Amino acid sequence: MANGSSDNQASNQMWGGRFASGPDAIMEEINASIDFDKKLYAEDITGSIAHATMLAKQGIITESDRDQIVAGLTTIRGEIEAGTFTFSRKLEDIHMNVEARLANLIGAAAGRLHTARSRNDQVALDFRLWVKAELKRTETALTKLISAFLTRAEEHAETVMPGFTHLQTAQPVTFGHHCMAYVEMFGRDRERVRHAIEHLDESPIGAAALAGTPYPIDRHMTASALGFREPTRNSIDTVSDRDFALEFLSVAAITATHLSRLAEEIVIWSTPQFGFIRLSDAFSTGSSIMPQKKNPDAAELVRAKTGRINGSLIALLTVMKGLPLAYSKDMQEDKEQVFDAAESLELALAAMTGMMLDLTVRTDRMKEAAGSGYSTATDLADWLVREAGLPFREAHHITGRAVALAEKRGCTLSELTLDELKAINPVINNGIYSVLTVEASVASRQSFGGTAPSQVRAQIAYWQKRL
Repeated sequence: MANGSSDNQASNQMWGGRFASGPDAIMEEINASIDFDKKLYAEDITGSIAHATMLAKQGIITESDRDQIVAGLTTIRGEIEAGTFTFSRKLEDIHMNVEARLANLIGAAAGRLHTARSRNDQVALDFRLWVKAELKRTETALTKLISAFLTRAEEHAETVMPGFTHLQTAQPVTFGHHCMAYVEMFGRDRERVRHAIEHLDESPIGAAALAGTPYPIDRHMTASALGFREPTRNSIDTVSDRDFALEFLSVAAITATHLSRLAEEIVIWSTPQFGFIRLSDAFSTGSSIMPQKKNPDAAELVRAKTGRINGSLIALLTVMKGLPLAYSKDMQEDKEQVFDAAESLELALAAMTGMMLDLTVRTDRMKEAAGSGYSTATDLADWLVREAGLPFREAHHITGRAVALAEKRGCTLSELTLDELKAINPVINNGIYSVLTVEASVASRQSFGGTAPSQVRAQIAYWQKRL
């Protein structure tokens, strides 16, 4: 007895205080997924109802069994949604929790539900249904964000601001044009979402463990009932495929990157040094010690969410990279990454949509900054090419000398006298001053997709129809 007690104590010490009962407790801890996959309860029940309905139609189970199964599953769904269902970690996952409760409710008929399927194709179905629905929610959220940008672009099609490269003033643009750049970005994200939905739109149920089933099932029937385009075409690939989850995370990571770039601009633009925008109290916080501070916390948190989403993508890629076909338990690690990324992306999209509709654009500060840094220098060079027939490289050199002179004098290009400009090159005449204002610069950019207000409005009209 003493030796047995000593051995048990040593075992407990080896496994650690949390796992007082030894290896069995550790196995339960690492194996159970119910803490997170209970999120799939609706998809699990929907899939089971479709499966039972098909089994009855094919004569594999009786109509009486089907009716009992459907009634029992409907009761379980009500219990879960009412918060009265008891989830058990000993039953591992959502599938076994539902099946055990169904057996309690209807008896032997519950055991016939799992005919011609496996937990492998069952979890693949549940997860696909959930990701498909989440992608549709993402598409809706992106549409709202794009709509918010179109609203601001329409308001500010003529509002001039500095355009930047290397975060240095480059050429004048309009704020409307800048907004439309994000419309293009998030528009591509929305297309990626739609492509991801198209790629995953195949039903896994009926692939069973990995080899299919000998029962005369109708996979096309269940695919149609569950809203899929068609059933999957290879049972091995079906249970081992998580491309749909990876594609969702990839789309989420690219979208989050775009959100992060926008968040960075909001942070910069809201500083006193820029002062291009003001955020309301709804999307800002104060400082605990500095009463003058107004921090763009919502934008900063959106920027930070990108790290979580990117991390989820890398985590699942790493899980999947070394798995032989078909199913391996490693794939249980897929859901938490997707659930976390989806929650982060939903929140970031909602916050950014709110910020874009909420922020106040300071047109005076934007216009003031638009002319800084000799932003119309390219217009001077273009004028020399168009009006004086000079090669662009020569015009570029002449303009560089004009910029150097303006820097030396501490003035803008338009403040240089005609004599000073003629001294640089005698071909320059009084017409040069017509292109040296930011308004003239912006208005001249009439090429398709350019920053001229007429072009901006044309792109707004295009996107309004497309949306």
